[in-house]
Amino acid sequence: MLIVMRHGATQQEIQRVMAVIRDMGYAARALPGAQRTAVGLVGNDGRVDASRLEGLPGVQEVIQVTKPYKQVSREWQPEGTVVRLAGGVTIGGPEVAVIAGPCSVESEQQILAAARQVKDAGAAILRGGAWKPRTSPYSFQGLGEPALKLLAKAREEVGVLICTEAMDAEGVELCSEVADIIQIGARNMQNFPLLKAAGRAKKPVLLKRGMSATIEELLLSAEYLLAEGNHDVILCERGVRGFDTATRNIFDLTTIPLVHQLSHLPIIADPSHGTGLRDKVIPMARAAVAAGADGLIVEVHPTPEDALSDGAQSLFPEQFAQLMRDVRAIAEVIGRRVVEPASAVA
Repeated sequence: MLIVMRHGATQQEIQRVMAVIRDMGYAARALPGAQRTAVGLVGNDGRVDASRLEGLPGVQEVIQVTKPYKQVSREWQPEGTVVRLAGGVTIGGPEVAVIAGPCSVESEQQILAAARQVKDAGAAILRGGAWKPRTSPYSFQGLGEPALKLLAKAREEVGVLICTEAMDAEGVELCSEVADIIQIGARNMQNFPLLKAAGRAKKPVLLKRGMSATIEELLLSAEYLLAEGNHDVILCERGVRGFDTATRNIFDLTTIPLVHQLSHLPIIADPSHGTGLRDKVIPMARAAVAAGADGLIVEVHPTPEDALSDGAQSLFPEQFAQLMRDVRAIAEVIGRRVVEPASAVA
């Protein structure tokens, strides 16, 4: 629920509205705007008596936010969120950010080579999994903590920002020491203890859509992060499970403009998991940028044929360089530009 104050409402009137909300047993958040202030009522369980607020001095109107998610909605914050990272890199706003790298960190030589290749091609952020949730317990599960040390070395030597996945609350704490972005993977989109831990972390979070999740469920998962105080949240469309086996998933590009309509959070696209096939990644990445994605996350491996996970969907470095050229051209056509790699990494 939003309580919109009249233009020129006094600070005393705003404070009284917030006090009444607290007396009713809910949390209040002031949202100053260019013309007027709104007050958000947090924790609405459907039993709020709006009449207690409508008659207060300075109140212009009370808007019922009917969506089950609130803080991620456009009603809550009309302006789009821009997530700001080290070195001047941003996700959201006019720029398109590209995250690229291997599915998993496999060795020092592999991750350093990948970091240099994706940065040279123009990617702003290196991806690489330390822990990998896999469908089969016999598949490569990642190197764990040693992989974080290798990512830290890549950050220091190559000067790239880092995005890596956490699978549990302990992993959030460990990843926070290295990563610029903590990823919550598709299989963990509704792992609520993990979401709460990531929400309390002081790091931006990349939240991937679950394999069978609706857009509303994705936004509700993001709501967990914001409810814990973390407002630097990036959503990701990575494909949903369909009935046709010709592709790995259905890459739902309609999600991008729809999320922009419903939420102020930036949304990027993952054409690698969205298609599962290397030759489909580049055309679908182009389409995602044309549809308005705020960025891409793409799997790139120095030698995909040797990859321990997701080799079939990983681009060769030269293919990724071509993709970056294509993305720059498409971004320019729609009035955007690809964000450059970090000028410096602290």
